[in-house]
Amino acid sequence: MNSNTIGSKSGVLLVNLGTPEGPDYWSVRCYLSEFLSDPRVIEINPLWWQPLLQAVILTSRPFRTGAAYRRIWCRDSNESPLRRYTRMQSAELASQWEGERGVLVAWAMRYGRPSIAQRLEYLAAEGCDRILVVPLYPQYSAATTATVNDAVFRALMHMRHQPAIRTVPSFPDHPLYISGVANRVRATLGSLYWEPDLLVGSFHGLPQRYVSAGDPYPAECEQTMIALRQELGLPPERFPMTFQSRFGREPWLMPYTDEYVAALPAQGVKRIAVMAPGFIADCIETLDELGSELRESFLAQGGEHFCLIPCLNDSPEATRLLSALVVEELAGWTPGERVRRLEEIRTFNPNHDDRSEQSGRRPRLAGGRQHL
Repeated sequence: MNSNTIGSKSGVLLVNLGTPEGPDYWSVRCYLSEFLSDPRVIEINPLWWQPLLQAVILTSRPFRTGAAYRRIWCRDSNESPLRRYTRMQSAELASQWEGERGVLVAWAMRYGRPSIAQRLEYLAAEGCDRILVVPLYPQYSAATTATVNDAVFRALMHMRHQPAIRTVPSFPDHPLYISGVANRVRATLGSLYWEPDLLVGSFHGLPQRYVSAGDPYPAECEQTMIALRQELGLPPERFPMTFQSRFGREPWLMPYTDEYVAALPAQGVKRIAVMAPGFIADCIETLDELGSELRESFLAQGGEHFCLIPCLNDSPEATRLLSALVVEELAGWTPGERVRRLEEIRTFNPNHDDRSEQSGRRPRLAGGRQHL
């Protein structure tokens, strides 16, 4: 790497949560052990938590989680849906940014493989001295976005020649995310022969204790819901927000998706559609927890029709969103831009006062967001 040359490369690293290497007991146990040992995810004293996790929870939980993975496993490519869609998102983005633009695109998982450290090493070895890290979480939480950033900078601690790093912020109400998700809703509902009484927006849950400590996650979920309700023209009573995937006995964000949906048939709501606006790609939490377990619960309670709306996955809307985020956050790092800006610096005359020429013009901000 040579950070002083104009011809050096920029890299983009897409990062999602993680996945086991297979749906078998030991693969799932290894994955869950890494995931549930992250102090950002489980904020409990490890001296108490680790014995409970390793000796009790991980003795039985991999059987149940493994069965869920087997129900959704992509057998043709021998990978989980999350891995498949993240890989495909990376490939689609690379088709737009590699080549003439000179930006190398890779993907990683926070837990499992390929790891963040492995992919940072790969990008650096390919000559990338500037790397943009894209946590694929629309809403910020310390348990998701922050732990990706932790892993990135922890990996840098072991690199003698570190690349420059930028991290993409959350995008809860980004126009292209909202329009893309809304288009998925319209297309899916338009294909049904029945009309839902209710559209439920289910987000991954979070312990209330984390929110009380300052995590902004529920506020960002609300940002997403406000934007989607406006885009779809639905009031809160027709498009409620709920939270799923709670773990343990302490209070989590409410209302709980499973309890809320199970109570709907008794209220006369027997046809529903469910979406997961906190996920950019379908995974075990959407395909199995919502698409299988929640569906069965709703129908068992007297529901008649249930529809799960897919996430953006590898759709053109996902590619447009990711490309827009790269445009916005990579500003000044692409080779053409660096050449142009260096030329502007060389020709800049600090003695020339052009305030009168600029009077009345709107300022042009280099790092401002561009809504493509």
